[in-house]
Amino acid sequence: MKQSLFTVISNRSLNSNVYKTVLSGDTSAITSPGQFVNIKLEGKYLRRPISVCDYDSESLTLIYKTVGKGTEQLSKMQKNEKLNILSGLGNGYDISKSGNNPVLLGGGVGIPPLYRLAKDLIALGKKTAVILGFNTKEEVFYEKEFEQIGAKVWVATVDGSYGKKGFVTDYLPDSYSYFYTCGPEPMLKAVYKATDTSGQFSFEERMGCGFGACMGCSCRTITGYKRICKEGPVLTKEEILWKA
Repeated sequence: MKQSLFTVISNRSLNSNVYKTVLSGDTSAITSPGQFVNIKLEGKYLRRPISVCDYDSESLTLIYKTVGKGTEQLSKMQKNEKLNILSGLGNGYDISKSGNNPVLLGGGVGIPPLYRLAKDLIALGKKTAVILGFNTKEEVFYEKEFEQIGAKVWVATVDGSYGKKGFVTDYLPDSYSYFYTCGPEPMLKAVYKATDTSGQFSFEERMGCGFGACMGCSCRTITGYKRICKEGPVLTKEEILWKA
């Protein structure tokens, strides 16, 4: 974990309530896809956790949905403004488990962390399939970006207004070596039931500190309680105990 100042390079909307913010700064604490950052915003007591979409040695890309005053404030940040950010949080995905033809399933703003994951898998020569799920055509984002890095991409919309009609689980390929997923909990539960291999789930949870001190985001697993911000947000299929 590292605390440092980042500078806004660009900030733009991808649809009516999803934004992409690119920042420059020290990303050395980020070591794997699926990790997140925690952002301090002026006038807000708690930091805002945002998953990492992409990064290199000098820049950080975040994609997030405006769901409250904090993310709305973030969406209005201007070029060259500064942000105090804790980076390198969480455990991230383990790509060593992927096998040769993994499938990635993302729903809504659970999609961004899968982008860097797909890049890393493809760089290792893995035949990577990505299934992106949205409610409607107006919500679709990053389809072309996944295609441009070499992923095979399907898009599913609940209302059938774009791509295939239905849910991400409706379009699982006949054969895949492993899966990775991130999205709302009902989608994650559906993926859990529909998949027939091992895999990794990235969970969203309300967080206080974001680095394991407050225990506010603890969840029960087969090996005891784990903190989503510290031992998570990624859990393996075999260790998950779903809430009743």
